[in-house]
Amino acid sequence: MTVPPGVDVPSPRTPSVSTFRLTDEKAGPYGITAGPDDALWITLVHRGSVARLTLDGAFREYALDAPDCRPTVIAPGPDGALWFTRFQDHRIGRVTVDGEVTSFALPSSDGGPYGITSGPDGALWFTETTGDRIGRITVDGEVTEFALPVAGGFPSAITTGPDGALWFMLNGANAIGRLTVDGDTAVHPLPTEAAGPVGIAADGHAVWFTEILAGQIGRISPDGRITEFPLPDRSAKPHAIVAAADGEYWFTEWGTGRVGRVTEDGEITEHALPDPASEPHGITVGPDGALWTALETGGVAQVERSLP
Repeated sequence: MTVPPGVDVPSPRTPSVSTFRLTDEKAGPYGITAGPDDALWITLVHRGSVARLTLDGAFREYALDAPDCRPTVIAPGPDGALWFTRFQDHRIGRVTVDGEVTSFALPSSDGGPYGITSGPDGALWFTETTGDRIGRITVDGEVTEFALPVAGGFPSAITTGPDGALWFMLNGANAIGRLTVDGDTAVHPLPTEAAGPVGIAADGHAVWFTEILAGQIGRISPDGRITEFPLPDRSAKPHAIVAAADGEYWFTEWGTGRVGRVTEDGEITEHALPDPASEPHGITVGPDGALWTALETGGVAQVERSLP
């Protein structure tokens, strides 16, 4: 990989970590995912745009039609485009790998969409944080909404589980939700009170999640059994999480400027980023097999998975 201009030199404590400055600190890189074009796609939550970053350092930004729409989570869709939520103006966005941007309004004006994922049915599924709903959008832009049986649940991240259902975090209800594609809903309370569940990801066996207030990583099996693993630093504020392989998950520690790895048996290792105040948010496995995280202070970090 050719290092883009402005690369920070990794500290001796994190020899396998590199950071790259992309924007000023006011843009706010937030969500990140690997696209079908072997590039990384990033939301700039404070500048109202999405961006494409290649592994050789080429960076291009695409402005959205509303600078204050607050694009948040981004995910690849089944149609070869990237789909993202627009939290502030209650829309779902779509960008092609060539940079063509469109968006779709939600039927309800109070949704606050946040998490988004490709579902098992060829559609995109997303959370509505302020509307207590889960939404479904087809690649043609047709939206269906499912009301949740929890008031003030603040559904956040969402993923497709190993059982073919949609699993999502209920941050305000301290629980995990499960929704089938037919609309059947179940709610699983967390063992730890006021845990603040946020991020979620799945492999072929289970669903893993972060507890930002409790400083823990959790695992829930398809039958609802929950196990929690405390972090060495309970104030780390784990935020996003991604499945790197079956039984191997990586997560961001927003509060301490670190990334962590957790295995199937709960073994946790942590790796400091060069700047402890870099505010890592979204995390993804890049086309190069490394872990990439969006830094809200204006860049991205690359973490080699070969770390011990």
